[in-house]
Amino acid sequence: MGTLDWVVVVGYFFVMVAIGLWSRGRVHNIADFFTAGGKMPWWLSGISHHMSGYSAVMFVAFASEAYRLGLTVYVWWSLTIGIGVGIGAFLFAPRWNRLRAKHNVASPLEYLAKRYNLPTQQVMAYAGALLKVVDIAAKWAAVAILLRGFAGVPITWGIIIIGLVTMVYSVLGGLWADALTDFGQFVIQAAAGFAMFFAVAGRLGWDFPATIWDKLPESHSDPLAGPYTSTFLMALFLIKTLEYNGGMWNLAQRYMAAPSGFAAKRSALLSSVLWLVWPLVLFFPMWAAPLIVPGLEGAQAENAYIEMGKQMLPAGMIGLVLAGFFSHTMAMVSSDANVIAAVIDRDMLPHVWKRVKSFSADGQLLLARITTFTFIGVSMIIAIASGGQGFVLKVVVDLVAATMGPIAIPLMLGLLPWFRKIGSTAAIASVVGGLAMWAFLYIEQMNKAAWVTKGVLVSWPLLLSLVLYLSIGFLKKEPSAERDVLLDSLNTDADAGETEPEKVRA
Repeated sequence: MGTLDWVVVVGYFFVMVAIGLWSRGRVHNIADFFTAGGKMPWWLSGISHHMSGYSAVMFVAFASEAYRLGLTVYVWWSLTIGIGVGIGAFLFAPRWNRLRAKHNVASPLEYLAKRYNLPTQQVMAYAGALLKVVDIAAKWAAVAILLRGFAGVPITWGIIIIGLVTMVYSVLGGLWADALTDFGQFVIQAAAGFAMFFAVAGRLGWDFPATIWDKLPESHSDPLAGPYTSTFLMALFLIKTLEYNGGMWNLAQRYMAAPSGFAAKRSALLSSVLWLVWPLVLFFPMWAAPLIVPGLEGAQAENAYIEMGKQMLPAGMIGLVLAGFFSHTMAMVSSDANVIAAVIDRDMLPHVWKRVKSFSADGQLLLARITTFTFIGVSMIIAIASGGQGFVLKVVVDLVAATMGPIAIPLMLGLLPWFRKIGSTAAIASVVGGLAMWAFLYIEQMNKAAWVTKGVLVSWPLLLSLVLYLSIGFLKKEPSAERDVLLDSLNTDADAGETEPEKVRA
């Protein structure tokens, strides 16, 4: 990297910190810190939802899969998310928003105590919080690998630099800072993504999206290839539908921050379109990479995007592309830190430290900032300890994708009226059973069991969790008048006559 590239990167960091400082003036209480007070415009909510959904992992782990296998990574990843978020625009997004508007919910798990009971809420809170801290550690490792590849910065220092910048604006500005930096990062990523796309077009010709497939191995144009089977695709589609509609808690926050349920629906539809279209701009250069930087084998494939950028981009553009990498990771980490702080402060701490309930408004806001700071710090320590290499794809697919389903099923299906008679027994059994299945399969995989494929590792915990939730729920019905009132209240906005299709009573 040259001087101009460093100027771009450092300038980007200063802008992010400045946004955090400016956003601090908009945060007066924990409602502002965690849900932007329900005042976020629908288009900003939609862009923030999209940007918070992926990170530099795309340019390390997924770039490696695109280099090795081709088209399949778009099919099983961004296509499933785009369709799933589109479905969720009608099923989930408005209901998340109405939890905030009608019940003053500031954490996605806060409603679970009333929907099921307190033990169910606590099981899901602790399991999900532990999962997210490891997930975010993988994101730090991914962006540090990119920084080392482009600029020679050691992984440890890369994590520290990027983590500290993220920590500043996240702690100061809360969800407002997250969303505003998401928008700025969206603009930067667009410039960086098109820069790489045009550079590849200049090398291979403007028709390269159509012509590269004849020059690549035939399997690179297959929708499913390598370990990514139809079983894996179907399981991941269900997981991503649950995950990106609120199972990944920070994304539920984006819907909660919109002014109304109708606005939240529009946010989800915008995010859905972005998921279907924008990743293609990013993936085409990755698919063309074997023609530009051939011969990368094994773990070296994680450097495909780095090597291509170093060869093809002029001074200043490398810095812009690297800033784009940062933008994805910082967007996801800051939003995750915010929602984890909400879960800890609203759902976990009050039950182990009773004094929290008596905190003043200023005390609650200070606690939210301390929790955010601590979460980011712990995730950075885990990332540094991991060493980075080989850690990223294993965590994102083998851990996060496989365990997200069992955690998300009671959370997401609990919002829908068709499952109103399913109670806490089914919910806890679903979470514990699914995670136990994953632990068993993961141990078998570590013992080199050939039958534990990626499809098995992702689909079996999800399937068991779903079967337990539905079978126990319908065999042992636990109706509740309080639950009926809660679910029925989510059918319409607080100040409008809008009625969603899901109003049908089960």
